[in-house]
Amino acid sequence: MPPARTAGPAQPVQPMVASPPTGSMIPPTQSLSSSTASSSSSSRRVSPIYPQHHHRKYRVSPPAKTTCSRSMSQERKVYKIVLTGGPCGGKTTAQVRLATFFENLGWKVFTVPETATILLGGRVKFSELDAEQSYIFQRDLLATMHQIENTFFNQASAIKDRNVLIICDRGCMDPSAYSSVEDWHRMLRDLKFDEFDLRCSRYDQIAHLVTAADGAAKYYTLANNATRSEGIEHAMEMDKRTRSVWIGHPYMDIIDNKNTSNFDDKVNKLIQVVCDRTGIRSGDRLAKDSKKRKWLLSSVDWNNFGKFEEFDIEHFYLLSDESNIQHRFRRRTQNGRSTYTLTSREYFKESGDSIETRMTVMNRDYNTYVNMKDRSRSSILKKRRCFMYGNMYFNMDIYVDPLPPQADGKHLIFLETYTTVPKGTPLPEGAVPPFITIEREITGESQYSMYSLSKYNSKAVNKNEFAGADKYKDD
Repeated sequence: MPPARTAGPAQPVQPMVASPPTGSMIPPTQSLSSSTASSSSSSRRVSPIYPQHHHRKYRVSPPAKTTCSRSMSQERKVYKIVLTGGPCGGKTTAQVRLATFFENLGWKVFTVPETATILLGGRVKFSELDAEQSYIFQRDLLATMHQIENTFFNQASAIKDRNVLIICDRGCMDPSAYSSVEDWHRMLRDLKFDEFDLRCSRYDQIAHLVTAADGAAKYYTLANNATRSEGIEHAMEMDKRTRSVWIGHPYMDIIDNKNTSNFDDKVNKLIQVVCDRTGIRSGDRLAKDSKKRKWLLSSVDWNNFGKFEEFDIEHFYLLSDESNIQHRFRRRTQNGRSTYTLTSREYFKESGDSIETRMTVMNRDYNTYVNMKDRSRSSILKKRRCFMYGNMYFNMDIYVDPLPPQADGKHLIFLETYTTVPKGTPLPEGAVPPFITIEREITGESQYSMYSLSKYNSKAVNKNEFAGADKYKDD
């Protein structure tokens, strides 16, 4: 798939875009009834972090009791991450460094090779292919990538004694960046693949390593032995294309070249975000420059929003038998297809910090977890828009009816991003999307966390109230 070998200028896949709402600051609300869960029962299994949901022989039924225990967050993990990005982003080196880091922690690591490199090593030349031959090659490349990954996934599921990290050098959505929209949809039909599964369900995390051409051009020049400006421009264009096809994945991180004096700093950024997502306490081993910031919006120009992916989100909290453990269930739905995640947060009183782990569960478990719900809190219903603006990846959460008890009847709209720009400091000029109006920053304000908003009686005291709620204020 290297862009230098593509046959002519390919067009990036256009993400699914919902019709912009009109006449109101809030877009039209769709019901988040439990029927969404049954509507996706015929879909393929969601690739989990924890193996008991991966194959029947590892299947473990949810606990019969109506509370969640610490053990739910201590199961063996199988974690799948895609490293993607434009040319000269550092994927190959970063893959080795990331693998070494996790192997040093005692994890088993599989590194899935880039399929395009394997196939193009067989002397295929795009300049010799006509349009149909080029399509066939790209289709077969996608099929081969899918099968190679499945082989590693199956190997990981057979390991019983330790955590497993699977690092994929590019993922199954990447070919769409190098194909026309028509050819991509034709590939999906021919291979009987579903775009929702490839983008949202197959991998646990997407890490996009921004090309060195964007912010570290001297390293791009050295790595590619080229000095022509059009080479750099082409690399930046391909970087944008590969980034756009993953918009909508629930856990996508952009590893850019800002605030890095060398490539080691960039690799440390990558390792840190993977540690954060997998719940590893890295301590002072890695610089933690990027933090989540959150703003309250007063208005949105829906008609000029640009490209985005929109999902219906349902959150609810589960009863816990330990005050330092919090469990939250999430259903994320798009076009009638849903993914389900159980997030466990553990609070450490001695240090005052919290860590999170996430487990992908099956749609048939939805009703079981509903029965374990903390009845002192309401469900949280919202629409989430995922979009890029410049090099920044944003989530916009639009709260919909029925509104949470502590929202005071307001349809709140929050904007979130991870950035190295400190809290309270304005984002760089041009970084704030022009189609939004920010009322004020609310990073760390506990009244705007989902946990606080969901409580029916703000003055009532629950003996199992999460002890870390005041320390970890954002969900």
